Amino acid sequence: MMNTTAIRAIITGTTGMVGEGVLHECLQHPHVGAVLIINRKPLGLSHPKLTEIIHTDFFDLSAIESRLKGYNACFFCLGVSSVGMKKQDYYRFTYTLTMNFAETLSRLNTEMDFCYISGAGTDSSEKGRSNWARVKGKTENDLMKLPFRQAYAFRPGFIKPTKGLTKTHKFYKYISWLFPLGRALYPDGFCTLKELGLAMIESVSKGYPKKVISGKDIIKLAKEAS
Repeated sequence: MMNTTAIRAIITGTTGMVGEGVLHECLQHPHVGAVLIINRKPLGLSHPKLTEIIHTDFFDLSAIESRLKGYNACFFCLGVSSVGMKKQDYYRFTYTLTMNFAETLSRLNTEMDFCYISGAGTDSSEKGRSNWARVKGKTENDLMKLPFRQAYAFRPGFIKPTKGLTKTHKFYKYISWLFPLGRALYPDGFCTLKELGLAMIESVSKGYPKKVISGKDIIKLAKEAS
């Protein structure tokens, strides 16, 4: 299903590595006409396509609802690590927050495509031993029940950062040497941040038959976009 209109995208999580990388690709891409980012603190970036809303409570969007209308894509890149977090807190910040945001957008924008950054190893059955994987799986499953035009769950593994961006996790500079070897041996688990951003744009532009998009799908979509 090809989307012939210009992409007007809402992006969350742009103060993090993945969100910053997706935003970077959107601002450069000719098919993206406008971008709205929603952050708890200013990103400090200016661009003709870019609008920013500062909003601290993602569990209550009522104050900004009127500004969320008129968009046809959401690239949801906001997320937290489960490491050291209580199960109930991880559930609240992964499932509850995401669903509140998505339910609001699906009500305001009936022609929207929703792209959710999940992760390799996510448990679609919601019954496995890993709590984070079960919560991610439930989030994916319930997002796909909402009345979006399309909803996609992206499951990248190791992500190679985009050179020159500022939100890259420090440990990546110590492990980036693994990428060429990992990509050669296990391409489904290794993609670049550029490929991830392009794949999300391509899925909104032209559609994709799979709703759960793995590393190999990300690479394929990115090639089709370039």
